[in-house]
Amino acid sequence: MITTTRILIMAVLLVTINLEAQIKRIRDYGIEIGVLQPGPNNAITDVSGVTVGHTTLISGDSIRTGVTAILPHDRNIFESKVPAAIYIGNGFGKLAGYSQVKELGNIETPIILTNTLSVPVASDALITHTLNANEGIRSVNAVVGETNDGWLNDIRGRHVNEDHILSAIERAQSGKVKEGNVGAGTGTICFQYKGGIGTSSRIVSQAYGGYTVGVLVQSNFGGILEINGVPIAKELDNYPTQFKYDVDGSCMIVVMTDAPLDSRNLERIAKRAMMGLAKTGGIASNGSGDYVIAVSTAKDNRILHSSNSIYNESKVLRNGTLSPLFLAALEATEEAILNSLFAAKTMTGRDGHQIESIPIDKVLHILQKYNKITDEY
Repeated sequence: MITTTRILIMAVLLVTINLEAQIKRIRDYGIEIGVLQPGPNNAITDVSGVTVGHTTLISGDSIRTGVTAILPHDRNIFESKVPAAIYIGNGFGKLAGYSQVKELGNIETPIILTNTLSVPVASDALITHTLNANEGIRSVNAVVGETNDGWLNDIRGRHVNEDHILSAIERAQSGKVKEGNVGAGTGTICFQYKGGIGTSSRIVSQAYGGYTVGVLVQSNFGGILEINGVPIAKELDNYPTQFKYDVDGSCMIVVMTDAPLDSRNLERIAKRAMMGLAKTGGIASNGSGDYVIAVSTAKDNRILHSSNSIYNESKVLRNGTLSPLFLAALEATEEAILNSLFAAKTMTGRDGHQIESIPIDKVLHILQKYNKITDEY
């Protein structure tokens, strides 16, 4: 006999499945960004070993927030650190762990994205995660990025707790990545529309190693939206002026690549990711915290926490081979941001605030006018 409770659960599951089935990404509409080919999932997880997990918090009429965890590999990250760099596009943010990454050029924890006032609890959870996996250590550099979701979310309530962060880490998996109103993107806003989590990837040619560059973004920023060079915001008359809209916000960008790179060249790649943000019309405004975390997952270049040798041995790409990777990071960032917009849905949150999703039909009409949609659509 099927109980009322089971019927309700089945109904919720069906609605969830239907909503996920309805989510289309920008390429599903015949819009191709750039010239390089994406990986099989067009996601950060196309970089071998990279996994992503979300915890989404939607409750009542005011809780609209969450956590996204990005793991560079499936081993003990503290014991097997990864080369990394962090580039600050605009520093109005609360990113934790920057100085040690800048100094030592590596990351030793999963990367957590959440809301601004949950950075401390996320750092604490990463400490718990790392101490549980490593006996005897007395120091750990937790890396946590954030954007402010306080328009839709009761951010002062600080509803994210340690279990939410640990759960996102435990749920991390490869393959397709959920986008839009999930995880750390649950309550975010981008270009005056609903923002969220977005991801994309690019593969460079075999002549340059055939490496993959994957990007994941938490979009929560403003500017004058463009898609493939088309002035969408101007066409829709939806852009910031002196008396219209607020462009402040933030964007967290995480770049992963299997290319063997040191922290110096990872920072150079991170700078190009900011160019991808600019191509969407983002301006890194005064009140925006725009950060890029770039990581190399190359197995032979990991930095062992304990070793009998006084040397770190690695083989890294020459400077002259990096231009294709620069382009890959730019294109993947641009598309990841656009995917975050196209996947996000209209949301109502704190104090009845409502943010509409991007008007896809109108955008497609504009792109068709500019001949920016492929014949396949």
